[in-house]
Amino acid sequence: MYAILVGPDRELEAALRDHGVETARLDGNATGESLADARVADADLLVVTDVAEATAVPIAREANPGVRVVIYSPETMPEFVRGQVDLAVAPGVLSPDAIAAELAGDGE
Repeated sequence: MYAILVGPDRELEAALRDHGVETARLDGNATGESLADARVADADLLVVTDVAEATAVPIAREANPGVRVVIYSPETMPEFVRGQVDLAVAPGVLSPDAIAAELAGDGE
């Protein structure tokens, strides 16, 4: 499994790796070019931890309609991405390890 993380949450990235998920991180602006460089066409997951970068969602969906989109942020996601997000979780609800286990399929 391959995941692209957009935003600053390094605990979730480490937890995903602990569950066998290959990860790539975008710390700057999530653009079509940066997502392509991160191999969005091959990604199984797009995890957005900074809702200010929510524009990554429609860009990723256009490049890879099958990518599973997760918002993991305490902030409310913008209205324009609500219909394109598969799962939205606040960090206080599930720990990084719990969400990583679920996303990696270990939580089943």
